[in-house]
Amino acid sequence: MDATNTLPEPKTLQEAITYFADPDRAFEFAKQLRWPDGKVICPRCDAAKNSFINAKTKKGKSRKMWFCYACKRQFTIKVKTIFEDSPIGLDKWMTAFWLLANAKNGISSHELGRALGVTQTTAWFMLQRVREVMKKHSFDTSKIGGEGSQVEADETFVGGVTKNMHKAKRVKAEGKGPYKNKTIVQGILDRDLRQVRATVVPNVTRETLQNEILKNVKFGSTVYTDAAVGYDNGLQRRFVHDVVNKTESYVRGQVHVNGMENFWSLLKRSLRGTYVAVEPFHLSRYVDEQVFRYNHRKDGDRKLNDSDRFAAAMAQVVGRRLTYSDLTGKSASPHHATTGTGEAAVPF
Repeated sequence: MDATNTLPEPKTLQEAITYFADPDRAFEFAKQLRWPDGKVICPRCDAAKNSFINAKTKKGKSRKMWFCYACKRQFTIKVKTIFEDSPIGLDKWMTAFWLLANAKNGISSHELGRALGVTQTTAWFMLQRVREVMKKHSFDTSKIGGEGSQVEADETFVGGVTKNMHKAKRVKAEGKGPYKNKTIVQGILDRDLRQVRATVVPNVTRETLQNEILKNVKFGSTVYTDAAVGYDNGLQRRFVHDVVNKTESYVRGQVHVNGMENFWSLLKRSLRGTYVAVEPFHLSRYVDEQVFRYNHRKDGDRKLNDSDRFAAAMAQVVGRRLTYSDLTGKSASPHHATTGTGEAAVPF
């Protein structure tokens, strides 16, 4: 940190707002997170030879940047990060990161907009970018579990209650079956690590559910599931598989999926109580948000605090980019089959 900083690094929201209100301090904090060794690297060409420029805008504000001698271009601390092309200052960005990383039930775009003094649509776009940072490639190449490890696998259905729908929508939904208006999320919990992985899946077929377990759990692990048909036949060949029949009991010794049920309750509490309405094509980001908070409750035996979760999120901003056109499905991205903005109805 810069030697001129007299305030200690923040531990609470109040301290964070005071700390990052100083643009120079916010800049130095972000700089240390991006280049911990103090060696500034050009994000475009990876060259280390550059010079620092502290320019002034027409409005008299300071604009800190570097000039790279290799590619002959200027770059700021926001280039190649989730902040790229954002006119929002780092002080507001860091407050948004702090709030979302530590609010157990999340924070709505309306609430964040009022807190930061920005429009609701700007706040919504900011929150979606923070969620993009929180995503740790939920189902990545590394596997959890192993010999002697206990793993839970379960799925849940997210969507509106049919009886609360408008008559026209209710008739349409009921005609599709009890779960056709729902979005399916599958989760896997490593009991030893207390780490969850969760992702949106297209269906609950045997192939879909078991493939996610095969990709993410080491062979030889003990896998507990409920009696869903999708987990029948196949898992026994690579795992020690045991089933709890919820129509008879929820727990049979060590055989249960209550750890995943706990995670589902946290996820749905935020969806129903804070976000209220989430479009299916945005749901994966809200799942990533809850996974991040759940997985950053502890680091081994050490309980993580708000400052730890904030730093963990901020440390992942590099290499992430989410444009508004990609977010709303208005680009050629194959990940969007439709358009919409969830909470936000007006483009930023």
